[in-house]
Amino acid sequence: MATPYSLFPSAQELGMATKKKWRGAEWLLITSILSEEDPLFPDKMRLSNVRNLSYNFDFPVSSSKSGMLKTLDQMVQTARLLYMHELELYFAEDDDFGPFSSRNELESLNSVLNTIHSVLATASGDAIELSPVLETATIGMIKSLGWRTKGLAAEMGEKVMELERTVASEDLSIGDVALEVPESLIISEDLVYGSDVFDVLKDLDDITSETMLLLWSMRERYNPSSKFRIYFETLPEEFNTGLRFAIDALAVLDGTLLFEELTQAKEHLRQQYDTLFPALSMKYPDLFKPELYTWEKYLWACELWYSNSMKVVLTDGKLKTCLIPIAGLLNHSVCQVNLELLC
Repeated sequence: MATPYSLFPSAQELGMATKKKWRGAEWLLITSILSEEDPLFPDKMRLSNVRNLSYNFDFPVSSSKSGMLKTLDQMVQTARLLYMHELELYFAEDDDFGPFSSRNELESLNSVLNTIHSVLATASGDAIELSPVLETATIGMIKSLGWRTKGLAAEMGEKVMELERTVASEDLSIGDVALEVPESLIISEDLVYGSDVFDVLKDLDDITSETMLLLWSMRERYNPSSKFRIYFETLPEEFNTGLRFAIDALAVLDGTLLFEELTQAKEHLRQQYDTLFPALSMKYPDLFKPELYTWEKYLWACELWYSNSMKVVLTDGKLKTCLIPIAGLLNHSVCQVNLELLC
């Protein structure tokens, strides 16, 4: 995705901000500009000058691979600056060349890749050899979007922050299938109906299928023989949603609609939990082991379903709330996402 003031615009905007020039068939010069219409232009220009960033990128056809990759790195550094938000600019140090955030890095690399595709589409002769080197290197950076987070590296030693996401290596259009998942791997209420806990839960008054899924997930998360064991192992120990806000954090929101919503939601969940436990654990200790059905683990299951579940029409024609392995790692926009199921 491109911004109106990006150094590396989309293919449609390419002619507006980027110029390319072939010097014979031996040299490629890409010249880009930072638009003065950018609301953050003064800050970006100051940082650009301090860092001595380049806006002219020369790619000699005869240069070594290391030379081309060095110039590519300069392009990425400049793109990072152009895609910075106000908050990122505020905290950026003069000698910090990034990465700054997952959003900034993904947009920067994607714009660089689009520029390379557009510019080298007109290449001929020996210049064609530039394309695979630059494209492969850029796609490689996109695929390995994990880095030592700036500001945390010093405090965390050698620990690397792994990013839990997947990234498309090529453009996807509306209607394209981004992921195919066998229906047998989808977690839905049907799994509860076929489990031993259903024999107990079905006789409870006013219990919903959603609550059954929560209770099933709490046990399945720690089931070493579960077919979904790997999926549950990929999930974070904490989701850090508003339901986890401490009292001092909630106090900051006092008087806001969000404060009321979070307070009511947490009270509702607590009442729901207290209705079920410890009664179920006392009556069915083998099915509902006390150590697996604590309030904290119940809250975790709620956050899992609230943050990762999707509405999917399964092959029985019914719309159901589901957890879909792998799909939960996808970044997607607020537009419609089509999921293709394989029986």
